[in-house]
Amino acid sequence: MKKEEKYITINHLDDYSPMGYTRFRVGQQLKLQKEKDNCYDDEAIAVFDDNGSRAGYVANSVSTVARGTFSAGRIYDQIEDEDSCTIRFITEDVLIAQINEKKGN
Repeated sequence: MKKEEKYITINHLDDYSPMGYTRFRVGQQLKLQKEKDNCYDDEAIAVFDDNGSRAGYVANSVSTVARGTFSAGRIYDQIEDEDSCTIRFITEDVLIAQINEKKGN
């Protein structure tokens, strides 16, 4: 039986690069990293590209989470301290990514 696929919204793309969403491609792997010392959000999950540059954050607000995706708060306890995801859709202001399944699961 296949596990439930989990999709997340990644936002704040323009905050870390003037290229915004244009530096990403569908199928690209990204690293997820919990930020346990984030003073704004206890469930913050930072996102990094394949060069190790910050790409943004997993959305964690009702107003920023795309319909059909999980917020950072909903997945925080379900992922490792460092995990990965794959970009599935790109818009001008957010990425929609699928959390990668662990090998052996």
